Amino acid sequence: MGEQEQVQPAAPIGAAWEDRGDPTTQQMRTVGQRRREAERKLDLHLEEASHKGEPSATEGEDHSEG
Repeated sequence: MGEQEQVQPAAPIGAAWEDRGDPTTQQMRTVGQRRREAERKLDLHLEEASHKGEPSATEGEDHSEG
């Protein structure tokens, strides 16, 4: 997250930006990109969590025959 904090905003934040109302195209692209990255990261964490409790293939199959 430290890298994202160093990124400069597309438009100044404050009274001048609030007066304009609608966000700029660049701001919308940035929001969309961050959302996609967050969704990818969430999917990865969910995938890892769903496999965390499952035994690996070597643990379950190799020892059952003996």
